Amino acid sequence: MPLSFSEARREFRGLEEKVFLDAACVSLAPRRATEAIGEFLRRAEVCPERSATENHIAMDAMRAATRRELAGLISAGEDEIALVESATQGLTIAAEALPLVRGDRVLVPDLEFLQVALPWLQKQKSVGIEVDPVPNRGGEVRIEDIAERIGARTRVLAISSVQWSNGYRVDLGALGAMCRERRVWLVVDAIQQLGAMPIDVAATPVDFLACGGHKWLNAPFGCGFLYVKREVQAALRRPLAGYLSLETPAGGWGKYFETPTISPLGEFRAVEEAKAFEVGGTGNYPGAAGLGASVGMIRELGPRRIGEYIVGLTDHLIAGLDRVGVEVVTPRARENRSGIVAFSVGTAEQNVALAEWLAEAGVLVSVRYTSGVGGVRVSCHFFNNNADVDRLLEVVEVERKRR
Repeated sequence: MPLSFSEARREFRGLEEKVFLDAACVSLAPRRATEAIGEFLRRAEVCPERSATENHIAMDAMRAATRRELAGLISAGEDEIALVESATQGLTIAAEALPLVRGDRVLVPDLEFLQVALPWLQKQKSVGIEVDPVPNRGGEVRIEDIAERIGARTRVLAISSVQWSNGYRVDLGALGAMCRERRVWLVVDAIQQLGAMPIDVAATPVDFLACGGHKWLNAPFGCGFLYVKREVQAALRRPLAGYLSLETPAGGWGKYFETPTISPLGEFRAVEEAKAFEVGGTGNYPGAAGLGASVGMIRELGPRRIGEYIVGLTDHLIAGLDRVGVEVVTPRARENRSGIVAFSVGTAEQNVALAEWLAEAGVLVSVRYTSGVGGVRVSCHFFNNNADVDRLLEVVEVERKRR
């Protein structure tokens, strides 16, 4: 029998005393993730292997297992997955890897979280590229508006698959096809989608996809990943390699370091895979252990099944908000929906006051805006249920009547 949503909910102890509807900010971690970190820490504490070298190799194997889980989550190859600290680091690596020159242009929608734009704004100063904004229309980032702004010097589209302030989800398949046809690199921030809505990079042509673990992947431990499409890796600028990003010598690194004739000035080759974009030294092992366990739960539940469940929750939420009589900011088309629903009771100040009122009642949400779009942001995840949504609606209705 597959894991049920009610069984999964019981792994989140933070739900025992509050209604948590804020995975889009920093999510809760399931018990299995904290237990996986505990197991790693015990290994670090006592060195259960015959030697510290063998213990290090075992730690590397634990980290590699997380790379396999992430590859399975998005239907990628393990050689296309780099473990990074965060979406921020992944997006920065992508910006540095692309061979851009003065005069090249990068498209960025005006709804984006600032980190999607920041690496390109920095390269605008250091390299002389140009950043072109794509204005939203009523909180929507439309493909036709992006297409109109692709010119002869456009080289990159940097975009979030789900917009952070209102939850608008773009059609990645259509974007990928357009970018491939126009010879434009597609760099995607998937942090507000993965874990809630599925992405299949085998079916969707994406060049880079960055995702931190601390939101919908339920792993707030400073570990995420960067997908780098296999076919584009040879065209990229590689970072300065750490030794763990090099091809593993015959017999492994433990045997290599026992060899008297080795030299730091020998001939070394970086691996021909996404791992080459990692730090290349001792990474965040406990964070990777927690991330791998959380992603394992998502895969056990089934990404497509999770997406359908979350759409049901957001349907219930939107219907309730309509009944209460507040403005639903999030575009309603199902094909553009995600786990985020934003609504407004008036001004930004009134929305902040409502979020404070909700927090006092034990209901956690956020208030977020970009380019004038946003409001009270509600995150419906697989560990939530209709009772959580009903509690939110009850408090909103009481507050509306109180005013």
